[in-house]
Amino acid sequence: MVRPARQEITLEEAHRRALRIALVLADVDGVLTDNGVYYSERGELLKRFSVRDGMGVERLRAAGVETGLATGESSPAVLRRAEKLGLKRVFTGARDKLALLPELTGRAGLALEQIAYIGDDVNDLKLIEAVGERGLTAAPSDAMAVVAESVHYRSRCPGGHGAFRDFAEWLLRLRERGDR
Repeated sequence: MVRPARQEITLEEAHRRALRIALVLADVDGVLTDNGVYYSERGELLKRFSVRDGMGVERLRAAGVETGLATGESSPAVLRRAEKLGLKRVFTGARDKLALLPELTGRAGLALEQIAYIGDDVNDLKLIEAVGERGLTAAPSDAMAVVAESVHYRSRCPGGHGAFRDFAEWLLRLRERGDR
């Protein structure tokens, strides 16, 4: 695998990009969860989500920024969490996350520069590269190294422990002042 180069941008460019963001799309496992899953003989039982990340969704919504989820899994727990957070754009069973872009930029009417994405693993890289050209990208502190090296922002928090909230706050600070 060829490692993508991290797309460096200036603070001024990050500020300009943050002002255009209309949708923050997040991977689920490893970003909104700690990558752990509890199983029983009946299959998946539980995933742990951070309430702090839920507040990040609310803060973005208050600023006019929508949040969506993109996961390769088909999990009832993810659907319940999305319902609780009032999310309208939820993509489950999305093995090829890059294939979601035509849905977002076509039918949903978003431009690439209006999208931000946070992911943590190699299956997120193609989407990170595409979004990173004009939008903003992030990864939790415990993301795979190749992913952490490919994003605009590396959260101080690990997945499932506030990484999404940290990214949301960074975006909001950029939109308000452009100084971080």
